[in-house]
Amino acid sequence: MAEQAQYEELVRQFSAFGAVKREIGRTLPSGCPAGSAAVLTLLDRHGDMRLSRLAELLAVDMSVTSRHVAHLAERGWIDRSPDPADKRSRILHLTPSGRAQVDELHRRTTQLLAERLSDWTDDDIARLTGLMARLRRCFDEQSPRTPAITE
Repeated sequence: MAEQAQYEELVRQFSAFGAVKREIGRTLPSGCPAGSAAVLTLLDRHGDMRLSRLAELLAVDMSVTSRHVAHLAERGWIDRSPDPADKRSRILHLTPSGRAQVDELHRRTTQLLAERLSDWTDDDIARLTGLMARLRRCFDEQSPRTPAITE
């Protein structure tokens, strides 16, 4: 098991990681704030879904999720259609314009990472990717489910 000092350094690095997230946020297209980008990315990754499932994946309150969805629908990037299983619910899905926006998000973030990590080896990037995925799995699998965060 790691020493206490190693965990303290890890906490400092997590705090510093905010700078990376802010830099990525600055590359987002205008009219597509980070919350909207997260919704588009999740719909792209997981496919069509109900608002409740989206809120669960985002780990935020339904009201926050609804605001993100309304923002995206106003721009024509997602559609809301009746759920055949429950007419009171809506199924969210990407429109062709939304898919184009997702492609642009991926292009911009990939370009930024390629620029910032240009002196990293392929092995370094693969190792970081693997460790980040492992860390995420630890939190997904081992943490108790907590109430959604409200913004």
